[in-house]
Amino acid sequence: MLSTILFAGGCASSRDSANGPMGNLLLAEPEPINARSQMAIARYNHILTQAPLKDEERAELLFQRGMLYDSVGLAGLARFDYSQALQLKPDMAEAHNSIGIHHIQQMDFIQAYESFDSTLDINPDYEFAILNRGIALYYGGRAELAVDDLNRFQARDKADPYRVLWTFIVEQEVDRASALSNLAKNRQGLSNDNWATSIVDFYLGKIDESAVVADLVDDVTSQKQLNDRLCEAYFYLGKYHSDLGNRIKASNYFKLALSTNVYEYVEHRYSRIELSRLREKRKSAEITQ
Repeated sequence: MLSTILFAGGCASSRDSANGPMGNLLLAEPEPINARSQMAIARYNHILTQAPLKDEERAELLFQRGMLYDSVGLAGLARFDYSQALQLKPDMAEAHNSIGIHHIQQMDFIQAYESFDSTLDINPDYEFAILNRGIALYYGGRAELAVDDLNRFQARDKADPYRVLWTFIVEQEVDRASALSNLAKNRQGLSNDNWATSIVDFYLGKIDESAVVADLVDDVTSQKQLNDRLCEAYFYLGKYHSDLGNRIKASNYFKLALSTNVYEYVEHRYSRIELSRLREKRKSAEITQ
């Protein structure tokens, strides 16, 4: 399986310089569009156009088709289906959450807050709406408010390294020293058996980027699993360098995350936002020169 992967870059550590080699990278073989998903979409199309359905049934089918559209990268069609589902069933928490994510991607943050608030009004235990609202607040420039949501989300599963990472990402926007201290404390509750714990260790300066890549390929059994991990790893490596001001390296990592075609992962969804933020920072720097 790994024979399909190309090794790139030299042996230099990625921490050496902002514009230097990016370590021993693995380039993803872009995820193909799933044939089963395409067939499922065709079946939903047939049912929705041919079968007599109650509004609640039609709303559920529209939502399920929207999720399939999302999984194959057809964001506009997915967003349309979520909107249609909510017109038929306004109390569908899942649809409010899904369309809220699309509002984040479009940088329509006010609408995103409203969508996640609606989700939590309908289902206060919908924990990923807590995460997504926190992310919306973070990207919307309200990191102080986002911290509460991320801490609440992280507290529900202290053994999840992704929750620890997002909490740190948001907290450091408010107080980096305190965020690093909390990251070190939260690391104590993570298992070394979870490969993503190595990303936390990298953020803490315990390992380099080559070690992160080495850990992510450990026990991989399929190309799909490898692509999923690469999408995650390259996003968080990009965030690390973006927050340090290493714009070129960060941009390359976000593009690598996008190259995996793992459309449904938050790391893939928000890589484009990160690239947009980097472009804005570059423009601002050019104006001030």
